[in-house]
Amino acid sequence: MRYRYLGRTGMEVSVHCLGTMMFGAVGNQDHDDCVRIVHAALDAGINFVDTADMYSAGESEEIVGKALRGRRDEVVLATKVHFPIGEGRNRGGNGRRWITTAVEDSLRRLRTDWIDLYQVHRPDHATDIEETLSVLTDLVRQGKIRAFGCSTFPAEEIVEAHHVAERRALHRFRTEQPPYSILARGVEANVLPTCRRYGMGVLTWGPLASGFLTGRYRKGQAIDLSTGRAALTPGRFDPALPVNATKLDIAERLVEVADGIGSTLPELAVAFAAAHPAVTSVIVGPRTMAQLEALLKGAALTLDDDTLDRIDAIVPPGTNVYQPDGAWTHPALAETEQRRRPLPDRPAA
Repeated sequence: MRYRYLGRTGMEVSVHCLGTMMFGAVGNQDHDDCVRIVHAALDAGINFVDTADMYSAGESEEIVGKALRGRRDEVVLATKVHFPIGEGRNRGGNGRRWITTAVEDSLRRLRTDWIDLYQVHRPDHATDIEETLSVLTDLVRQGKIRAFGCSTFPAEEIVEAHHVAERRALHRFRTEQPPYSILARGVEANVLPTCRRYGMGVLTWGPLASGFLTGRYRKGQAIDLSTGRAALTPGRFDPALPVNATKLDIAERLVEVADGIGSTLPELAVAFAAAHPAVTSVIVGPRTMAQLEALLKGAALTLDDDTLDRIDAIVPPGTNVYQPDGAWTHPALAETEQRRRPLPDRPAA
């Protein structure tokens, strides 16, 4: 396993990061098996583990805490805050009130005295970015976190955060965690260049495009929409929908590329993300030991320029074939009142 510096934090992390979203109720419910997966990843040279307080409502953090008992110093440990946890108001978001509560909960579940990388899971337009940077700066000074970053932020909000940090003498976002795969290359046009400009580390999620780059879903084969992710979001997988038909067509062409270099499709997909000069680490999120072993098998795969050129010809740089699952949508697009004036104000005369 190779290692790269995580932006300018001084921390070295493995090029593969173990993602633990599939640990717990939404994925692998066997805690002992999940612990074995973590240990196998560490033994293979992975020293970067990413989780979040909202993964299985904290259960993922609890599993990671069990797995790292006695091995905490080996690991650069990352978790996240933002999404609502539990019932009631003020139990989510990016404000001081919630973050100071959430970090203590994460520390307890993870059984650790500090978090190496604490990430803001999504933007929060109800909270001033200065408020968020201020509380995160305080947590660094208190020794509860070592550094902090953002996740799935648009480029303009990353820039704004850096400007606010400079003006207010606050610590700044050191990393960004964007969705990035062969089928979702939009961040190449803005987010990744912005991260390079500010010296930020980048850990990417979703390299297998919700399963479309695993080889599990193939053109002309039936897709079971009653189980797994397909049951939760059938619109993302129904082959009758044009966007999904396009994903299946592209996957077939990518299988040919992978076959041509003697690799599997998922190996090709993960190696593609790791090849970008802005990317520090690629999050791989296995649910089973077999999935981890298959991904580790392709860790040494090198994509030469001819292979990357073939991929570019199939999906042009900076292009999103689809909007990644869980990607953040700006309120200016999601809320109609932000795109439409009140009816009486619309005429020009």
